[in-house]
Amino acid sequence: MTRNETGAVQKPEKSGAGLADAAQIRYLSPADTTFIRTEGRMLNVQIGDQLHAGVYVHCSFPHTNKRIYLSVRTAENEEVGMIRSLDEFPKETQELLEEQVQLRYFAPEITKVLSVKEEFGYSYWEAETSSGLCRFTVRSGGGNVKLMTPNRLLVVDVDGNRFIIPELDCLSDKEYRMIEVCM
Repeated sequence: MTRNETGAVQKPEKSGAGLADAAQIRYLSPADTTFIRTEGRMLNVQIGDQLHAGVYVHCSFPHTNKRIYLSVRTAENEEVGMIRSLDEFPKETQELLEEQVQLRYFAPEITKVLSVKEEFGYSYWEAETSSGLCRFTVRSGGGNVKLMTPNRLLVVDVDGNRFIIPELDCLSDKEYRMIEVCM
């Protein structure tokens, strides 16, 4: 209970509005939402009778769960709706949205660290990845090499490319010592 400006005790107002209403989140469901891939492999979404062209899918938890709480946004970064879980949608829609998420959050996994050399505020990496041999430069500091979970490392290079070391404990002692100075 609270007091108003005259000092009288007021009971709190009961609100039927949930958190989604307060945040103005529009949850999308298969009943009123259809996703369409264009000829140019872009994504459109039809919600009821409203078509949104050129939308993108953003993950709320891109490093831990890419299947829940997906935000569908316009090119202007305005949210048109939120998907609670891909599991609510038909298999074809799930595959289409998973493909869009993979494109947006492309991050090769580092399978072997060959070398890491630090010089003048940058580290120069050479690594074998799930996409082949890569050489990239990482700016020191600023959270460009950070733990996403106690055993999973995200590395962001100077161009914004992301690399993942999925299991730190699978690295050799030599590999771990090379990257430890960057963490």
